[in-house]
Amino acid sequence: MKGKLVASIEEAIRLCGLKDGMTVSFHHHLRDGDQVLPMVMAKIEELGFHDITVSASSIHGSHGCLADMIKSKVVTGIDTNFIHKCVGTTISEGYLETPAIFRTHGNRPHALATGEAHIDIAFIAASAADCQGNMNGVDGPSAFGPMGYAFADAQFADKVVVITDYLVDYPLTPISIDERYVDYVVKVDSIGDTSGIASGITTISKDPIGLKIAKTAVQVFENSGYFEDGFVYQTGGGRTSLATTKFLKEAMDRRGVHGACILGGINGLFIDLLEQGYFNKIVDTQCFDLKAVESLKNDVRHQEIACGHYADMCAKSCVAAHLTTVMLGATEIDTEFNVNIHTDSNGLIMGGSGGHTDIAYGAKLTVIVTPLLRQRRAAVLDRVGTKSTMGDTIDVLVTQRGIAVNPKHQGLRERLLDAGLPVKDIHELRKMARDLTGEPKPVAFTDKVVAKVYGYDGKLNDVIYQSKG
Repeated sequence: MKGKLVASIEEAIRLCGLKDGMTVSFHHHLRDGDQVLPMVMAKIEELGFHDITVSASSIHGSHGCLADMIKSKVVTGIDTNFIHKCVGTTISEGYLETPAIFRTHGNRPHALATGEAHIDIAFIAASAADCQGNMNGVDGPSAFGPMGYAFADAQFADKVVVITDYLVDYPLTPISIDERYVDYVVKVDSIGDTSGIASGITTISKDPIGLKIAKTAVQVFENSGYFEDGFVYQTGGGRTSLATTKFLKEAMDRRGVHGACILGGINGLFIDLLEQGYFNKIVDTQCFDLKAVESLKNDVRHQEIACGHYADMCAKSCVAAHLTTVMLGATEIDTEFNVNIHTDSNGLIMGGSGGHTDIAYGAKLTVIVTPLLRQRRAAVLDRVGTKSTMGDTIDVLVTQRGIAVNPKHQGLRERLLDAGLPVKDIHELRKMARDLTGEPKPVAFTDKVVAKVYGYDGKLNDVIYQSKG
């Protein structure tokens, strides 16, 4: 049965009717190992197309080809949730024709559903597929886990192309995204290197300072009044926030507390907690290592969900709205608890909110974990360079030099003081950082907007200006 199978990416592009000015989309479950975006975009460039907008759930280190394509005007628009510095620097320097659009993981599917954002052709990497386009991410040599970020692309794109390196007889089972949404299927030699899933920020901190912060953050949760049977837990993708999983089990043992659910991005330490009976379920949009991929394939308690189900705060309900606590990282945080995870200390784009902004809003207790200094620069400032996640959704900051509690939570502050934790005013932490580093020189920008940062509700949080270098 040939079904929807076509001979090449080029044939799929032609059949889908790609034209200058259109939008193509990709998902990032293979992260730094992804080969699908580079393959497709190289063919689009070779065919002579220009003025293309790339809508990608995230742009990672494997997507550096986009930097040159931006400069040559093959790509003139970016709509995404995260941008690695290999592309972000080019955007910060002003080469992108139109401002990059940063959405959150939860708001991206909402924007597609409402028509605020639009995809002409979605190219979906699948680790396994059949000739009609039924697909999953748990079978085949390039298995990467859930396909949570690709669900909305499949639902709302005008045309959908499945790209796989593992073609099976019809019908494929299990099915993550089904054939109803698919126009064409392409078999390639490889969709990517799965070792890239665990690279970069998704690896757990081994730094003593990071581990100290992670341990203190779990103590904050333990003494917050929210640490009780049935809690729902998530960490961000940063090394220190992931490291909190090392200390969560000890706290659960001390208090005899049992968790209901872990929400993910998921790593092997969370799998251990599930298998050892500390939690009942895992609900997952992406895997951060191959142990988590294997768990999703074999354990019915580990459930794949679409990204909108995960964190669309504008939906009737979503899983993130039921979170008890989240442990999240920050590049910078200011004295009003606003968090920057988009730009570095020089104002250059090197990240993005992903689900950070969504789950900070959804959780009962949002804890930011960050060292007081980052590469000899203060991480606690009077004002962050970019407002990624707004301060009214942040409850506690944990550094190696002390804890600050948002003034709106005086009861929480008193509980942490009673527990003997090193609670300080955030202005005191700011002074400590300034005394250690001095005042940095102001970063120079032009008046050109190179990116717009939108929040969980689709409202503009901030803009990013062109760096003067």
